[in-house]
Amino acid sequence: MSASPSERRIGIVGIIVEDHRSVEKINTLLADYSDHIIGRMGIPYRSCELSIISVVLDAPTDVISSLSGKLGMLPGVSAKSVCSKKETTQERAPRKD
Repeated sequence: MSASPSERRIGIVGIIVEDHRSVEKINTLLADYSDHIIGRMGIPYRSCELSIISVVLDAPTDVISSLSGKLGMLPGVSAKSVCSKKETTQERAPRKD
């Protein structure tokens, strides 16, 4: 049984960046989804000339999949997502930017 689009889940998007020319587009996409992002962590792995980014979201599964898919289409970027089985019940507070 698939989740309905309104069911919110905790999701993690793992991103590996091998082409640093895509960094600006990655940051733009993450800004576009910022209302859903709980936190993010970036690790530069200089000896391998790549970066690893993990992004944690509280969002409907279609939003998590959409972000992962858009990131994965960028040149030199690989992205995969995983979602919790349990639906989140707590409403997120609006961002104070």
